[in-house]
Amino acid sequence: MTIRSPRVALGLLLLVSLVWGVEFVLIDLAVARIPTHTFNAIRFALAALSLLPLLWFSRERLPQGQVQKLLGAGLLLGFMLFVGFYTQTEGLRFTSVSNAGFITGLNVPLVPVLGFLLFRHHASRNVWFGVLAATTGLYLLTSGEGVSLALNQGDLLVLICAFAFATHIVLTGRLVKQLPVILLSIVQLLAVALYSSLAAWLSPDPAFYHPEAAAVQWQDQLLAPMILLAILVASILGTAYAFWAQSACQTLLPAHKVALVFAFEPVFAHLSAWFYLDEHLGSSGLLGAGLILSGMLISELGDRRKASVKPLDHSATVD
Repeated sequence: MTIRSPRVALGLLLLVSLVWGVEFVLIDLAVARIPTHTFNAIRFALAALSLLPLLWFSRERLPQGQVQKLLGAGLLLGFMLFVGFYTQTEGLRFTSVSNAGFITGLNVPLVPVLGFLLFRHHASRNVWFGVLAATTGLYLLTSGEGVSLALNQGDLLVLICAFAFATHIVLTGRLVKQLPVILLSIVQLLAVALYSSLAAWLSPDPAFYHPEAAAVQWQDQLLAPMILLAILVASILGTAYAFWAQSACQTLLPAHKVALVFAFEPVFAHLSAWFYLDEHLGSSGLLGAGLILSGMLISELGDRRKASVKPLDHSATVD
């Protein structure tokens, strides 16, 4: 399917942001019942399979002699995704959906900062203003109504996730110049499934239920409506559809418009958490969330002429 209207493209990307925001709630409910590594192993294996029809219709092929480069890049980038998705998903067990959504969004201003630190890429003044605003917002979001410099366990895990996603994006810009995008995406997703499966197997805890919970059969867990819905939404809509939509729509839309639409993701996450879980940020949290969102936009939209690598999402960060 070819997208020819910028207005349609914006609508499709807005739907992607909505899916990403809503899936925070679904994953939060699912990982309360099933361990994180097991959930991610199934989620990303299914996501990789979901991209096979896209690969077939695209007729994308691997250039001769690029197999080792593809596997090396896919395994490395997949490991960063594994770290990011594990800490994000595990963090949802200990923090609110709203906090997780906005803290994950910190990966946007972190990308140019890590690019500067790792590869000495120039970072504009807008980037540093954005980072300052987002960092202040992080403090206000996680300190509550009192004064505290400590992050709770869930917030800290999701902050690690933001760094992992940002590192993945920076490395992507260095490794994928001549590699086929869909094939690399599939290798990365399979790598996340593999790493998650190994982690679940090596863990002394049960694979399909939390140690403190009553023992259940694996098929009962996987067929539970909430867990099944979370896996299907995160893998098929949040990954396969999102990948196709961003790839197709960015042929019509400039990067700054894509960044603007994707900035709605934490907003949708908070609205979903408010509607389904009755979560409230409070005045300090709302101010912090607003500063994080402002930091994202200042960092990404302040210099529209720059060429940057955009994250696909926390379901399949590939570009």
